[in-house]
Amino acid sequence: MDQAELRALSDRAARHVLNKEGTDGGRRAGWLMISTILIEAWDLYAISFLLLFIKSELHPSSAMLGLASGAVQAGALLGAVCGGWIADRLGRRRVFITTMVLFVVLAVAQGFAANMWELVIIRFLLGFPLGSDISTGYAYIMESMPKGKREVMGNRWQFMFGLGEIIAIIVITIMYLSGVDHDLLWRIGLALGALPALALLIFRLDVPDTALALIQRGRFAQAKKVARDMFDDDLEMLPDQDFRIERPRTRDFLRHIWADRTRRRASIFGWISNAMQGAEFSAFAFYLPTILVLTGVSGIAATNFLTAGIYIIATIGGFTAPLVTPKIGHRGIARVGYGMAFVSLLLAALFLQVDWKPLVPLAAAGLMFGHYWDASNGMTITSMVAPSRYRATASGFGYIFVKGASFVTIFFFPIMFDALGVPLATVLVSLLSLTGFLAAQYILPEVYGYVEQEEAEQENAVRDAS
Repeated sequence: MDQAELRALSDRAARHVLNKEGTDGGRRAGWLMISTILIEAWDLYAISFLLLFIKSELHPSSAMLGLASGAVQAGALLGAVCGGWIADRLGRRRVFITTMVLFVVLAVAQGFAANMWELVIIRFLLGFPLGSDISTGYAYIMESMPKGKREVMGNRWQFMFGLGEIIAIIVITIMYLSGVDHDLLWRIGLALGALPALALLIFRLDVPDTALALIQRGRFAQAKKVARDMFDDDLEMLPDQDFRIERPRTRDFLRHIWADRTRRRASIFGWISNAMQGAEFSAFAFYLPTILVLTGVSGIAATNFLTAGIYIIATIGGFTAPLVTPKIGHRGIARVGYGMAFVSLLLAALFLQVDWKPLVPLAAAGLMFGHYWDASNGMTITSMVAPSRYRATASGFGYIFVKGASFVTIFFFPIMFDALGVPLATVLVSLLSLTGFLAAQYILPEVYGYVEQEEAEQENAVRDAS
């Protein structure tokens, strides 16, 4: 077979796989991929509780403290792009095993940082495997689970994020109340992220590459075996031998997305939403413990308990968003979430301005519930609508908007606090939520069940190539 015939055959097999119902093996693999968010949540949010202790020992400036907090986001931005590109060429499994090994090593290294610059560099390097794993994991979910269910699993990332944050809050609070030396507490708190990463690495060792990724690389024999395990299907349309299929150029993935109106609008929304929700969280929500303490709302121990309660409410939001996705669709999830976040941020700014301190946690709880809805589907959409041969690349590209916006806001928000005050800075953050709402209202087409909508297009492509 020539390259055109091989490409047509692989596209036909890919379409077949994307419309299969799946097995327990595929669901297990999906959970193992989405569980990466637990690790990200620990690393991202644990440090927000530890900033006061880091500041006490290492005495950084506001800019350096923001840089240490945001360095992992900058590293994840680079990792998202490179990890997705590598996964589309070498397969999903090699990437997600390598990233977990790197994360274990670098998470422990944080605890031994001697100064702020060492901490910044280590956290930047730590972000690389984190971003790589997210882009690869979303591609894996979209390729290993059945239609409809893969969208629900992808939308669970905020639920997993909430669980990770609650665990981080509980563990750090226990260490604080038990009298652990503050100079040691922040080091242990950061290094503990290696434990869930090690557990996830062990569980992933027997997870194979996806059938779809193998198909696109011409590894038909192994693809048939994996398809039997994940979909109870032998892929009879494929030969039992392997072929070399030329890889399309990476830069063409944007051209393929732009050529289809639904893909184009959905992807644009996904990029906007990823940026808005990343900035929305990384500004007010990330610094919430610091805000509560510095504005006199509560002390350190009380702040931890208040924040734990807020994140329990947020996690309920993360749990319910995937459940209602089949009922109100991706547009409904985004509009409700961004609308709640916008109103809650304005209320938080008002309560801080007029010194109604007891009401600030209520506004924060409303913000986080809404945020866990609006942030649930940006990555799902960008991964789901992408052409299968570029899926990991598209997932990584979508994720750079999350991490780019997160890095900028984490770095600059302490400076905004000092220059403008917390209330005005919070009003400015609310404009991010408003932008996300408007994008959902006027840009996003409803794409729930997108595979069914593109079947005719794929049939024509196969017929033309034949």
